[in-house]
Amino acid sequence: MRKIMISTALVALVASPAFAQDDGWTGEASLAGSATTGNTETTDLGLGLALQRQADAWRHKFDATLDYGTVSEADTKNRLYLGYQLDRDLNEDVYLFGTGNYFKDDFGSYQNGYFVGAGAGYHVLKGEPTFWDLEAALGYRSQETRETGTFGQMGFIASESVGEAALRGSSDFKYAFNDAVSFYNKTEVITSSSDTYLWNDIGISANLMGNLSAKFGYRVDYHTDVPDGVEQTDTITRFALVYAIN
Repeated sequence: MRKIMISTALVALVASPAFAQDDGWTGEASLAGSATTGNTETTDLGLGLALQRQADAWRHKFDATLDYGTVSEADTKNRLYLGYQLDRDLNEDVYLFGTGNYFKDDFGSYQNGYFVGAGAGYHVLKGEPTFWDLEAALGYRSQETRETGTFGQMGFIASESVGEAALRGSSDFKYAFNDAVSFYNKTEVITSSSDTYLWNDIGISANLMGNLSAKFGYRVDYHTDVPDGVEQTDTITRFALVYAIN
């Protein structure tokens, strides 16, 4: 409960009009959650924050997500993602960037990892109603696998950390059907000699009133190489309320 209260308070703070006005950031904050009581007590919480700030030819991007869940007070979901990217426009279509991200996942294929790198991006489409960016980068990726089995017993596999050079590619596509309803599809792949990681997030957003919207999204995370006993694919379905920061 403490995690839920703190996380919700942080989203409310950055979503406030004063935050956007004072710092020049725009973007959105989202909140999804559910709870049941009775024979089974469950809690599901999803928080998201996507911010962007343009300063002449420079552009700052920050993303954060938290997914947390419990069943009868036992954790069943606990994933944190943080990402930052700095773009430098070369002209109207091409930009260079440096990027870094970190994740921690207690129940995923890998329990934590990060990527840092630099590359170039291209605005394929940027006129209403369609927006589409493609990016490619070279960098360094580190990942740590989860332990499987019970220590000291047959089948136990200790966690292992691997760091190596990696290539990253991404696609960010948005289409506005009208002033109220829009579609999005984001894809990223990071590949190195030990593993290829692919995620795709697709969904629909509909304005409810003012700065408040509803969003339905479905995300798939896939690793080609995982330890024995660990699933290659994880999925998250979200229905969230979104507050636009402008």
